Amino acid sequence: MRLDHLSYAAGPDGLAATAARIGELLGCEFGDGGIHPRFGTRNMILPMGAHTYLEVVEALDHPASDKAPFGQAVKARSALGGGWLGWVVSVEDITIVEERLGRAAVSGNRHRPDGTELLWKQIGVNGLLADPQLPFFVQWDSPAEMHPSEGADEGYYLACLEIAGDPQRVSEWLGETVEAPLEDVKVEWVAPHGVPGILAVQVQTPVGLVRI
Repeated sequence: MRLDHLSYAAGPDGLAATAARIGELLGCEFGDGGIHPRFGTRNMILPMGAHTYLEVVEALDHPASDKAPFGQAVKARSALGGGWLGWVVSVEDITIVEERLGRAAVSGNRHRPDGTELLWKQIGVNGLLADPQLPFFVQWDSPAEMHPSEGADEGYYLACLEIAGDPQRVSEWLGETVEAPLEDVKVEWVAPHGVPGILAVQVQTPVGLVRI
């Protein structure tokens, strides 16, 4: 189990403008990630070091975004003005998580602009919807060389997550201590005074630390 990526829901200015705004803060550009046809969403990607990446994601005007939990989560966060949606951990065997949570994973796919298709399974988005401090889980079915972090500038990496929540609750959800998937990323826990979840992310860049 390891930290795979972070999701940021586009604001009212839309996907491209939100990604450009964050990219300007970081001193880099996001690339077009493509469309998630089963979820009714699309994203833009920033590959980072340590096999992680950032995605800015937007719901499409499509029935899938109303039916799929991930599409629902993106729509709900964007409706609040956009911002950090959640964090995602990668597992090698998602059946272990299925057994622990008592439900089946769903298949996900993303069509990249170059025509290639990424494939994975995911579970736990309903947990995120109910309690935004909780991550969801993915198992990548595509080869490692197709992971969205490939081609990253190693000068960019996640340094710290600021999460409003309860580390004990998150550890119970993960099935192991929360430090395990985040061993290379510092976590600052803040007692929630409202909706729990990611408050901010600190990214190390070639010119210093940037807080988003």
